[in-house]
Amino acid sequence: MESLTTTTTTTTTTTTTTTTTNPLITRMTAYMNSYMRNHDPSHNPAHVHRVVRLAHTLLAAERARQATVSYNDTVITLAALLHDVGDHKYSSTYTSATPAYDALIANGADAELAQRVQTIVSHVSFSTEIKKGADVVRRLIEEEGYVELAIVQDADRLDALGAVGIGRCFTFLGASGRGGKGKKGEERWELEQAIEHFGEKLERLEGMMKTGAGREMARVRTERLREFRRWWEEENGEV
Repeated sequence: MESLTTTTTTTTTTTTTTTTTNPLITRMTAYMNSYMRNHDPSHNPAHVHRVVRLAHTLLAAERARQATVSYNDTVITLAALLHDVGDHKYSSTYTSATPAYDALIANGADAELAQRVQTIVSHVSFSTEIKKGADVVRRLIEEEGYVELAIVQDADRLDALGAVGIGRCFTFLGASGRGGKGKKGEERWELEQAIEHFGEKLERLEGMMKTGAGREMARVRTERLREFRRWWEEENGEV
């Protein structure tokens, strides 16, 4: 059984070493690849692998900034790998409230490790933070010791920004079809809805970053969003 105290070799921009030296991560990577293989490109395995790489980039930067904070590499990798498992946009029939925990236990993880990863996964999303409140997430990170949540959440949000974020936004709009996922009765289906999403959510993410490195990277990527929106408005005669 893989326990919470399992440690792995620290990586920066890839998870090759971690994956090859930790059997649980190898199994969960295969599980995620299979689970998400039919998702559209905005939320497919490639998205998850980018989030894992970003998480380890942030982890290296935060360790350099704050050597006194203790992060668990295995928890970060597993939470990044499983952060979209059970996503209601793609899994409306998934009934379990703890999909990451269930998958980890089924693949031999220790219950304590599985529960820690599930707690992090359950608090990564933008909608959850808006619904529960930023104070809940910050309390988990700063008072309850879920420091890995800051890393994984920032990594996921960084992948929603910049050039990649723009591509994902338009891809999700197209893949969702008329009315989008979970928006029954909506007849509108236009490219402008992606641009509107910039202001409704994406441009807000920079101010919600939890790590110093995440804020720096988000600043650059958010400016790319704003520049693209300026081009869009210019080409559509809105300025």
